[in-house]
Amino acid sequence: MAQSASGANDKPAAATPTLVTAFIDGGFVPGGNGHVIPVFYPGTGQIVSQLHESDEREVDKAVRSARAAFDSGPWPRLAIEERQAVLQAIHDAILAHDEELAYLECLNTGIVMREVRQRHIRRAAYNFKFFSEVISQQPGEVWTQNRDYLTFVTREPAGVAALIAPWNAPLALASMKIAAAIAFGNTCVLKPSEQTPLSLARLVEIIHQAGVPAGVVNLVNGRGGVTGVALVDHPGIDRVAFTGGTATGRTIMQAAGKRLKPASVELGGKSANIIFADADLERALDGALLGIFSNNGQQCLAGSRILVEEPIFDDFVEAFVARARKLKIGDPMADDTELGPIASARHREHILSYVDIAQSQGAKLLTGGKAIEGDGYFMEPTAVLAADNASRVCQEEIFGPFAAFLKFSGREQAAALANESQFGLVGYAWTQNLDTALWISRNVRTGLMWVNTPLMRELRAPFGGIKDSGIGRDGAAASRDFFTDEKTVTIPVGDVPLRKLGMG
Repeated sequence: MAQSASGANDKPAAATPTLVTAFIDGGFVPGGNGHVIPVFYPGTGQIVSQLHESDEREVDKAVRSARAAFDSGPWPRLAIEERQAVLQAIHDAILAHDEELAYLECLNTGIVMREVRQRHIRRAAYNFKFFSEVISQQPGEVWTQNRDYLTFVTREPAGVAALIAPWNAPLALASMKIAAAIAFGNTCVLKPSEQTPLSLARLVEIIHQAGVPAGVVNLVNGRGGVTGVALVDHPGIDRVAFTGGTATGRTIMQAAGKRLKPASVELGGKSANIIFADADLERALDGALLGIFSNNGQQCLAGSRILVEEPIFDDFVEAFVARARKLKIGDPMADDTELGPIASARHREHILSYVDIAQSQGAKLLTGGKAIEGDGYFMEPTAVLAADNASRVCQEEIFGPFAAFLKFSGREQAAALANESQFGLVGYAWTQNLDTALWISRNVRTGLMWVNTPLMRELRAPFGGIKDSGIGRDGAAASRDFFTDEKTVTIPVGDVPLRKLGMG
């Protein structure tokens, strides 16, 4: 990561690199004379580092390193137990560096430090432990129905994977892709968002210190239109895994399709959070607040459309607004902060633009709606009472601490409103009635439905969306299917006679 400089909040100088460069074939490479991008701390708006952008030539070098490590290196050929040991060592190393990684993640994203420690770091470490266990549990297939032949099916690593990570939760989401790819014997090239390179540059370094051979995990940095395009289009890439916005996902799918590369894209959401009148209202209120305001509101899983049944609508909205106004907003590194800054000044402007959009379409502003004056990219937690579900504030992903309320009457209308969306990533439902819970889970079209709980990821189960929320899934079996190729082998049992051509 090159030289170091002092960070925010009197952290040690070694914690923050002055220049982040690519990591290729086991080490950081010199920055050269390429384009340099400033890296900001959202809590103050100050530049805390610089990023050297990888051009097409540097991307080619990274892919060639990964290709060589796959074609002739030891990693794809290790015994499962040997690969497991390295993955477990990475898990341990992440936890050993938890404070350093949490600081870099908070410094770069503005996510509340407490949340990073409790959720993101633990999740990043667990991803490697989880996939170390998954690879030891994979069954094989043997077909013996034809008495003359034995046929068996094996899975082989797919090759070199391009892994493109988002800016809203770099450690948690990128580590999932890295762990899955290398667990099944692949090599990879990771591209973080140009906004948030700090924690992932350190993570890649830690991964190698834990025992991953050179070339197995490479890192390139830069903008999607420069570095990302070069990576996805490179002929040496066999798989593309992307998490991010829907528009970018479409572009990636098109580019991958031209070369017939399988691509998995986890995209945006506009998830309905459905509160039935018979719900445990205190729990539902807690869940609704977490669903829209955790991770500073910047998550594809956000329950951003809050649908409340008519008999409890006024009381629930009143309680939500009261709690939202009491959220502790401030320094994301402080232990008592509940809502930190938006990731960038530009994105804060994007979020706040929806206040005028909503009001122009008949919405009522319930709370918030303004930037907070001073240093950093802070804004008030915001909620509106939407005029109807067709309004832009209910249909477009805002990706911030911005909730839109709608009233419904009965489960049929709730499902209809939830499904009137181009997205289909997750859904939430709160009810004490088992029949209602099962009915709404069947009738809301999403990749995942949470009932009486928010934001729970079961890594053994598939995770991903439908419609504009993406194609493909993460998870144990889904990741195996994506990062491996099936091979069928057939062997005759005994002396099976063959036709003798050309014998007259």
